[in-house]
Amino acid sequence: MASFPQGFLWGGALAANQSEGAYLEGGKGLTTVDTLPHGAHRLPVKLGLEKRFTLREDEFYPSHQAIDFYHRYKEDIALMAEMGFSVFRTSIAWSRLFPRGDEQQPNPQGIAFYRSLFEECKKHGIEPLVTLCHFDVPMHLVMEYGSWRNRKMVDFFSHYARTALKLLTAW
Repeated sequence: MASFPQGFLWGGALAANQSEGAYLEGGKGLTTVDTLPHGAHRLPVKLGLEKRFTLREDEFYPSHQAIDFYHRYKEDIALMAEMGFSVFRTSIAWSRLFPRGDEQQPNPQGIAFYRSLFEECKKHGIEPLVTLCHFDVPMHLVMEYGSWRNRKMVDFFSHYARTALKLLTAW
């Protein structure tokens, strides 16, 4: 029977916008994914055929609760360790660190959440493999600057990325 090579990364993956829930908790700002409803309007909104900058009370938004990883990550990381994971690919929600996306100072609650998440991974011998943007741009950047069509987005993302690397790489 064949076996996996030494150092093989055995693990799983989640994206913040698909798993965290708590879409407006801990100082997090609204993102493009947070306005993506379930059902008939999902594809037109996703493709940009229907502009959606606000939430509708009569629709369900899967990202708002998701699997509630924001509140249950310690249990989930323990389960990953129990399954023998050595790596966990996840993303950082840009709007959890910078709710509007154009601030100079990061949201302390967002930094604390991701530090705690990465500490929990380390405690269980799991290496985090981090994606900085998984299709979830702060909604303010879309409405105020036109999203990635505006060159300023590169500067905003660069500031976010440098901040994440500086404040979250000790884990």
